[in-house]
Amino acid sequence: MKIYHNPRCSKSRQTLQLIKDANVEVEIIEYLKKAPTYEEIKLLLMKLHLKPIDIIRKGEDVYKEKFKNSNFNDDEWIKIMMEYPTLIERPIVVKDNKAIVCRPPENVMVFL
Repeated sequence: MKIYHNPRCSKSRQTLQLIKDANVEVEIIEYLKKAPTYEEIKLLLMKLHLKPIDIIRKGEDVYKEKFKNSNFNDDEWIKIMMEYPTLIERPIVVKDNKAIVCRPPENVMVFL
């Protein structure tokens, strides 16, 4: 199992704690320290069964300042997420060929 984690986010911390409480081994990916590659984001989206715009954090200042009311295609959104990883919704948990956005954190229970 993997978690795309932001330690400053309470929902991300809560999700990680639920995983640890279940004694499940997890790889923690701090995606703000090392942004995911184009291929990683593409694979993540495939496992989520979502489009890039579906995992964009529209409340972030950078979104409001630079991207609000913009009409980008999927490829362009992925490149934007690579440049501004704070725009990626969190936390995202991956298990095998499935992924889920853990908002609320209890969403992770389907994997535990």
